[in-house]
Amino acid sequence: MPAPDAEGLGPEIQDKTDGSICVQYHPNKSGRHEVQMCYEGCAVEGSPFSCMVDQIDGSYVTAFGAGLVGGMSGQMVSFTVTAKQGSLSKLDVKVDGPTKTEITRKDLGDKCDISFLPMTPGVYNIIIKYNGKEMKGSPFVSKVSGEGRKRSQLSLGNSSEYSLNVLETNVVDLVGSIKLPSGAIEPCLLKKDSEGHLCVGSFAPKSTGDYAVHISRDEKPIKGSPFHIKVGDKELAHASKVKINGPTTKAKANEPNTLELDCSEAGYGGLSIVIEGPHRSEIECKHYENRKYAISYSPHEPGIYILNLRFADDHLPGSPFLLQVEGEPSGRIRETVSKNMEQAEPVKKNQHCEFYLQIPGTNPFDMEASVTDPDGSTELCEIMDEEDFHYRMMFTPQMEGTHTLSIKHKGLHISGSPFVYSVGQLASGGTHKVQVGGPGVEKGEVGFNVFNIYTREAGAGELSVAVEGPSDALIRLEERPHGFLGVSYKVKVAGMYDIHIKFNDGHIPGSPFRVHISPDSGVARNVTVHSLKDRGLQVDKASTFTVSYNGAKGTLNACVRTPSGSHEDCFIQEMDDGLYGLRFIPKENGVHYLDIKLNDHHIPDSPFAVMVGSMAADPAMVLAHGDGLESGSCGTKNKFVVRTAGAGSSFLAVFIEGPSKCALSCREVDEGYEFSYTPFATGKYLITVKYGNINIAGSPYQSEVTGSGRKPSPLNETTSMVVETVEKRPGAKSLRRFRGDASKVQVRGPGLKKARTNQLQSFTIDVKDAGHAMLCVGMVAPNGLPEPELMIKKNNPTQYTVSYKVVEAGEHTLCIRFGDEEVPGSPFSLAT
Repeated sequence: MPAPDAEGLGPEIQDKTDGSICVQYHPNKSGRHEVQMCYEGCAVEGSPFSCMVDQIDGSYVTAFGAGLVGGMSGQMVSFTVTAKQGSLSKLDVKVDGPTKTEITRKDLGDKCDISFLPMTPGVYNIIIKYNGKEMKGSPFVSKVSGEGRKRSQLSLGNSSEYSLNVLETNVVDLVGSIKLPSGAIEPCLLKKDSEGHLCVGSFAPKSTGDYAVHISRDEKPIKGSPFHIKVGDKELAHASKVKINGPTTKAKANEPNTLELDCSEAGYGGLSIVIEGPHRSEIECKHYENRKYAISYSPHEPGIYILNLRFADDHLPGSPFLLQVEGEPSGRIRETVSKNMEQAEPVKKNQHCEFYLQIPGTNPFDMEASVTDPDGSTELCEIMDEEDFHYRMMFTPQMEGTHTLSIKHKGLHISGSPFVYSVGQLASGGTHKVQVGGPGVEKGEVGFNVFNIYTREAGAGELSVAVEGPSDALIRLEERPHGFLGVSYKVKVAGMYDIHIKFNDGHIPGSPFRVHISPDSGVARNVTVHSLKDRGLQVDKASTFTVSYNGAKGTLNACVRTPSGSHEDCFIQEMDDGLYGLRFIPKENGVHYLDIKLNDHHIPDSPFAVMVGSMAADPAMVLAHGDGLESGSCGTKNKFVVRTAGAGSSFLAVFIEGPSKCALSCREVDEGYEFSYTPFATGKYLITVKYGNINIAGSPYQSEVTGSGRKPSPLNETTSMVVETVEKRPGAKSLRRFRGDASKVQVRGPGLKKARTNQLQSFTIDVKDAGHAMLCVGMVAPNGLPEPELMIKKNNPTQYTVSYKVVEAGEHTLCIRFGDEEVPGSPFSLAT
């Protein structure tokens, strides 16, 4: 028995006659001792055993056990401390680690058995004190390994919205700030509630008093600003007053478990649900009414999970809950492959460059690739068609800087396009710079499915690809030059699969990708589509086409995915046996994707891409720039500009995800749109910019926010804004855009009741409460021509008198518009 001094230790072995033995020894010095045990000449499992002995106040204290060294996450970690009989009350044990852990302690005479459940891998410091003094060796460093717990979260802000009872048609260019009772001024979030009223989002007051909300547009206060909010004790956020009903300690795997949370008496604050454990969980809000929520959660596998319930960032009573999940395992299998990606070599100007992709289901004659340099000049790339849908795109850059590579099929961007290609010095990389595209991360069939990964801009690191689902997956990596990697995976069973893509152990944006794998499409391959126009469609004009079964049998389904991200069902009507007519009415410009399925299987070439509008919105022509994309300050406005000139018109969407919500506003500038965001906590924020629901080149961006602010939220918060852009020409100046509410225009006077021939008649128009917009008045005679005598006179800044004289008998039509809308009652029919 090696020890600080092995002499006189006198180990004694006692047979307990119950299948166990007891080993006793008498240490004479403090320090680490090792107990070596052998049975029939062979070391027993775990030998040698390490024990730390210390002498405190004339008494020996000993700590031993595997838990002092390490363990596995999600499993109990145990160790033992012995001390003088009857003195264990003087023993104090604490565990500090990556996450808070509860300690279980059992005192038995001179022995104390201690265990704790670490849910996250990492270093845990075990502090052991006896009679207020740390024993020798404390803190013990216990290294816990394992895959780490999976985190699923849901954030609900309905109960933190305060309505100002003001109707606003557009909140994009509104800027808000709130003056606290203490006199401090903070930026605030503005949004529209479900009824279209302007409201303050993420409102969680911490003190009683008067809160003044100042809202401006173009640096001018809107009508009614400032708005005053009286906050009493009832309005303050009280997490302790949230009522919980439902399973918080025991739950079933792969079944919906419903929690009912009543926040009606808890004041204003956001609600968050976070479940951490060995596997992911599905969480959704099933119902919300009068500040009462019904939350459904379903862990994927049995095991021990931690359920965190917070209101206004404070734990609800009893939270975090230790959740024992029972039930049958899902049987999901996970296969993982990894590869070290080396740093790509920098490319100089006038140097030959190549892109290499596999794009199944394409025709080489319909492929097109182009590269746009930093000055905005675009040139076509040379495309070489190789076997098995592989394409090699080649170009020679003429300058250094960030280039944008667009790859299109039939005039529309393929999945993952546009790509960023840096010429010269590579910018700082990161997980967020990895790009993924291809049918294999969108849909699939039993058999092989493929997609592409582009890591050139991300730098060096370890890339891992995992496929998890009802069957095992055969994953193959096809190494390609210049930072490209081809991935193919083969599965045997249909169902829902998750594709996890990590770079340097962090999920890339969008990961895990949920892919529905269909059985072999079989008879769906026979179905054909006829008379489908993929160009020249117009908003609010129906598009019709036919689908022929060609002998196939089954149920037909069709829906349209719009540029704004919504899904609209198509109207389907049977025209003949095996022949169906389909119709949909587009409501916005941009690329729409038409999913047509037979028996839930995509037919050939589905989804079909169709362009609505005369000019395509091209995300490859949209660029973002500004300091706010890379860094920012907490509590102040950080700005960046999205350049849309030359890119057509579409929906421009900005998402900011980080440790706090952000006050986000936008204003129109000559080249596009300037966004300002004010974060409330320090940390890293991911900024995603989409145009027509497609990421622009370089998106997402990562901004490091510094300074001082609020405590970061325990879960990632997302702030978003969508702007319907107008078409801009490069170098053109922006026209001022007026916004008004035609419903608030008042029109009155005798001239609105009846027209009299050859008599001058009049009426007044009052736009006092209608905002700012163009006022248009027109009158048409019975012969269809404009009336020759119609005059408008301005009486004061908001009131006008309209005079007219008609010469032809019959019915006249009077139209009055304010902005793009008719005023109440317009058009007026005036008979002579």
